[in-house]
Amino acid sequence: MIKIFGQLVLFIAAFFSLHSKSQTPTVEMLHSGNKVSIRGLSVVNDNIVWVSGSNGMVGRSNDAGKTWNWYNAKKFIPDDSMKLKADFRDIEAFDGATAIIMSVDAPAYILKTNNGGETWKVVYENKTKGMFLDAMEFWNEQSGIVIGDPIDGRFFIARTFDGGSSWQEIPFDKRPVADSGEAFFAASGTNIRAANRSEAVFVSGGLRSRLFSKNKPIDLPVIQGGQMTGANSVAIADNGKKKGGKIIMVVAGDYLKASSSEKNCVFSNDGGKTWKKPITPPNGYRSSVEFISTKQLVTCGLTGVDYSTDGGMNWAGINKESFNVCRKAKNGTAVFFAGGNGRIGKLIL
Repeated sequence: MIKIFGQLVLFIAAFFSLHSKSQTPTVEMLHSGNKVSIRGLSVVNDNIVWVSGSNGMVGRSNDAGKTWNWYNAKKFIPDDSMKLKADFRDIEAFDGATAIIMSVDAPAYILKTNNGGETWKVVYENKTKGMFLDAMEFWNEQSGIVIGDPIDGRFFIARTFDGGSSWQEIPFDKRPVADSGEAFFAASGTNIRAANRSEAVFVSGGLRSRLFSKNKPIDLPVIQGGQMTGANSVAIADNGKKKGGKIIMVVAGDYLKASSSEKNCVFSNDGGKTWKKPITPPNGYRSSVEFISTKQLVTCGLTGVDYSTDGGMNWAGINKESFNVCRKAKNGTAVFFAGGNGRIGKLIL
């Protein structure tokens, strides 16, 4: 009887050990077939994934990242000087045929494809001195927004209401006022997110780091004060407790001190009224964060990938590969990562 009981205990322990291991997330490394530095990532569903990055390159996979088709979109830019340095820091895709890409530096361009990346049309151009686009966000297939660094002391904003085929700049006096040394980081295309059907929130960094919404800007308790410090990414989820309540997760860091976890993550469970710091923060500078559920989150940066199962209160490293951006499928459950040297990853739960 004692022997049988002992064997039963061992069996139960082994079962829970295997079960625990199966629940530990990992990152599957995929091969993109290109050495481009990737910061733009859009996951349409569990199979269709688009990426964009340096040297004017755009990639598309229709089989969950197993194989990739690459397109040189910079040749469709009319300015010859920009063709040499086109860097598409963000991308928004709606299916396997339709996508929009954003070229950051002046002249700033937004391009759109309707044939899977074979050809691109310039849908927006801005030659203003100092122009620098940082990120795009879409509420749906028709309505979207793009943000850029300050011009004459105010952050640049433009909107589209026809699926990115045309863009209208927000009047100068309606744009948020930037503080001295405050800007956006074009690190991952995730420093702006839709908060509800009509509103988007975005986060800044540099000498000052704030969260902007329709209401008064909110100072963020993250690292700031240097040109390469501050918030890089924001993610939003419904807290499920009261009407209009939102969970806001912000990741930050010092790009010049990639391994430092000092004030690199904060979150709010009441729409930004109050903020909390994790007990165990992510492991270093982080440039992108994504909700998988209200309790499960993933974040990535120069020193690897971290995962949380308790709403961001505690983070655990699950991979040490450098990634710039992580995104969850708009229609599905897949989560992908992208970074330098054509690096692509997929979260395995």
